[in-house]
Amino acid sequence: MKERIDELRRRKERALHAGSRQAVDTQHAKGKLTARERVDALLDTGSFVETDMLAVHRSTAFGMDKRRIPSDGVITGYGTIDGHRVCVFSQDFTVFGGSLGEVMAEKICKLQELSLRMGVPCIGINDSGGARIQEGVVALSGYAEIFWRNVQASGVVPQVSLIMGPSAGGAVYSPAITDFVFMVKETSYMFITGPDVVKAVTGEDVTFEELGGAMTHAVKSGTAHFAAEDEDECFDLVRQLLSFLPPNNMEDPPRRQPTDDPRREDPGLLDLVPDNPNQPYDMREIVRRVVDDGEFVEVLQAHAESIVIGFARLNGRPVGIVGNQPLHLAGVLDINASVKGARFVRFCDAFNVPIISFVDVPGFMPGTNQEWGGIIRHGAKLLYAYAEATVPKLTVVTRKAYGGAYDVMASKPLRADVNLAWPTAEIAVMGPQAAVNIIFRREIEAATDADARRADLVAEYTERFANPYIAAERGYLDEVIEPQTTRSRLVQALEMCVTKRESRPPRKHGNIPL
Repeated sequence: MKERIDELRRRKERALHAGSRQAVDTQHAKGKLTARERVDALLDTGSFVETDMLAVHRSTAFGMDKRRIPSDGVITGYGTIDGHRVCVFSQDFTVFGGSLGEVMAEKICKLQELSLRMGVPCIGINDSGGARIQEGVVALSGYAEIFWRNVQASGVVPQVSLIMGPSAGGAVYSPAITDFVFMVKETSYMFITGPDVVKAVTGEDVTFEELGGAMTHAVKSGTAHFAAEDEDECFDLVRQLLSFLPPNNMEDPPRRQPTDDPRREDPGLLDLVPDNPNQPYDMREIVRRVVDDGEFVEVLQAHAESIVIGFARLNGRPVGIVGNQPLHLAGVLDINASVKGARFVRFCDAFNVPIISFVDVPGFMPGTNQEWGGIIRHGAKLLYAYAEATVPKLTVVTRKAYGGAYDVMASKPLRADVNLAWPTAEIAVMGPQAAVNIIFRREIEAATDADARRADLVAEYTERFANPYIAAERGYLDEVIEPQTTRSRLVQALEMCVTKRESRPPRKHGNIPL
């Protein structure tokens, strides 16, 4: 027995130090942790239980039979984060460059299935050179098996991807399917083809960072939901995000004992919306003043900035926040903002997170670039997401809500549960100036003093329509409230709606306008 135990210990010791010393030193020199160090940094101390530690590759091609390294380039297992169970895999760049082969794929697939059966989040730490060339089509098939399981788990358990090194070619599609993607500035990259291929095919000269770095995907493509300064900050952000989420779609998000008075009023809200309807303000400031302790974890902060999305708590309950951002393009809905909002709304609906919408929207972005780019189709995604959502939906109109964008932003006809408005709200087909120019064009042209007549008509239109009271009279608003009471009114509404149940016609699935 002693000899067998000694052999077991030797094999485990070899797995624990699978990468060469030189490879580990190179990893550290780049400011990157090793696969095991990352797992230890992310999970609660001592909670990690490794699975398939002794697995090795089966390929014998190109001399691979002489390099049978335990763990085969990926660490898999389960543990806890802040006491909550998770499954996690971490690719090991010090072993075969973290390349994916048959056995690595099997290990990851096995972990995905465990996550799905146990109803716990699945976290993938990606640091890989891509498919293992020596294994050919077997490696490619391994990716497809992972993708298939990503799709099966979508909307069932939260899936989180951490990009902590290269992720190229087919490797990028698994993170793209998952719910949230985290990247680290200067050390992580995602792209279909690298700079050399881009140069050969298109003639473009581009660096790794420009092509697929963290800020490229956080700002331009919207692929990265979070861009961290370093790996430690990345792990902190993951822990913070998971604190708002349930382990699976059959459970409610974890409620905390609130420390913020649910009846708290904030007189500062009275002065946040300027009297001038063309003057911007920061919607984030309204959100922070309303939610518990001012804590708002924003998602996709640097992408499609005319809409703000993220997580907060209201009376201890996690909620998803969607708000138009007047600081950027007056809060208009363009293609990117519509897609950004739609995917977030659908995630919240999948995982039982109530949605609170703060509305100040002048409409959809006009112009040939938007029309030719498909603003109709992309804008319909946000409409579809709100209409499809069955979680509690609470809406506050703070200022403008014009045209079709009013309908789209969780209006009462889209079955929002509680719709409130501030006295500064304007709900109309369009703004007073544009409306007067259309309705009274001939009258203004015939007037002896066209400017004076236009001003009188604008004032009349503003008095009659640029307020929330007609919508309230018709039942499209449940109430017009004083701004300083927004928090307490939303808390009351949320407590009423937490038991919401809604049935829909049986169907395989809807056909969102992708």
